[in-house]
Amino acid sequence: MASATTAPPPPGNLKRIVAASLIGTTIEWYDFFLYGSAAALVFNKLFFPDSDPLVGTLLSFLTYAVGFAARPLGALVFGHYGDRLGRKKLLVLSLLLMGGATFAIGLLPTHATIGTAAPVLLTVLRLVQGFALGGEWGGAVLLVSEHGDARRRGFWASWPQTGAPAGQLLATGVLSVLTAVLSDAAFGSWGWRIPFLLSGVLVIVGLWIRLSVDESPVFKQALAQAEARKADRTAETEKLPLVAVLRHHWRDVLVAMGARMAENISYYVITAFILVYATTSAGVSKQTALNAVLIASAVHFAAIPAWGALSDRIGRRPVYLMGAVGVGLWMFPFFSLIDTGGFGNLILAVTVGLVLHGAMYAPQAAFFSEMFATRMRYSGASIGAQFASVAAGAPAPLIATALLSDYGSSTPIALYVIAAAVLTVIAVAAAKETRHRDLADVAPPVDADRTAAPAADARTL
Repeated sequence: MASATTAPPPPGNLKRIVAASLIGTTIEWYDFFLYGSAAALVFNKLFFPDSDPLVGTLLSFLTYAVGFAARPLGALVFGHYGDRLGRKKLLVLSLLLMGGATFAIGLLPTHATIGTAAPVLLTVLRLVQGFALGGEWGGAVLLVSEHGDARRRGFWASWPQTGAPAGQLLATGVLSVLTAVLSDAAFGSWGWRIPFLLSGVLVIVGLWIRLSVDESPVFKQALAQAEARKADRTAETEKLPLVAVLRHHWRDVLVAMGARMAENISYYVITAFILVYATTSAGVSKQTALNAVLIASAVHFAAIPAWGALSDRIGRRPVYLMGAVGVGLWMFPFFSLIDTGGFGNLILAVTVGLVLHGAMYAPQAAFFSEMFATRMRYSGASIGAQFASVAAGAPAPLIATALLSDYGSSTPIALYVIAAAVLTVIAVAAAKETRHRDLADVAPPVDADRTAAPAADARTL
């Protein structure tokens, strides 16, 4: 195991890198979460009007889940080219794809105008969103991880993670303002389009910042070594990143997927499904539910860097396990508080849930980055994270809504999240601590014979 000896970069440069990653992930998550909130609030009426309200919500969440289905494909494509061409180029592309798709949703005719073509086009644009997000996450966290001070990698790498609550905060905030100032009829007619069209402005800002940063020095070092090996005809042939990941890091991919289960499922139950549960079962108004998520997302944003810093002191695994166990234990109190219908209890339920989620989400960036070799790191981290999202986050609102429809109770939903927490505890407990690994300790990821390159060495590439 390599020690964390990488020299810290100049503070100003690192802050610029963090800002570039954070603004991009914020915009991408704003776009992604905006769809989820709209799916719960208006898309069931605008694009699936022939269904009863709860079935319409299920169909709306089904298009929401389609975005997750495209994320593994995005992880494969962006991971491959990100490990071959660099992190920066692919991050610019992901931002353009996500922003363009979201802006197009804001212009999309509804079912009343073009019939069944409306939900079809909505699904296609959702696929583009998912494809872009599948490539965004890995590149953003790696750009910071590979630039950052190794001693504080957990803290610095957690900042791109705050893009999720920042995007949620921005999306929920815009929707909250619109629902407060517009009538239900106006919001359903044209008001819902405004936050989607705002994405175009945000993308311009994000591109301006992202184009100003440098490529990861760790990646440039690995690329130079790869070019030197190509010039050496006696050197081993470098395998495709995906092939190398499956050969050297398949266990790490499984660990990453298991670690994502509680983190991903709990997040979408707490932030997306709550808009359905609170309004249909607890009698809470749409505005009240949005405001609770808004306040909790602000606390979530602040909690993530704190958890990241703690992971630098005590390790990635202990912090991650605290979050997984905590989320599992919180689920029954979470629904009990919502059932009271009180605004304060609603805020408490969501805030505690998201703070506990942050204990998993914050160290995840550094944890996953430290698992994989440089020339397969984008692929490995992205595959582990995004393939899990198909089984975790994608069906979470669907499953939760179906359970509520079938049983009329929150108990099966709580047990669903608890089961995910158990899977995550098992996966993280089986992993090795990665806090002291040096990402700059780069050895060539080649298809060397098994006796010449032990698998243990591949873990520090």
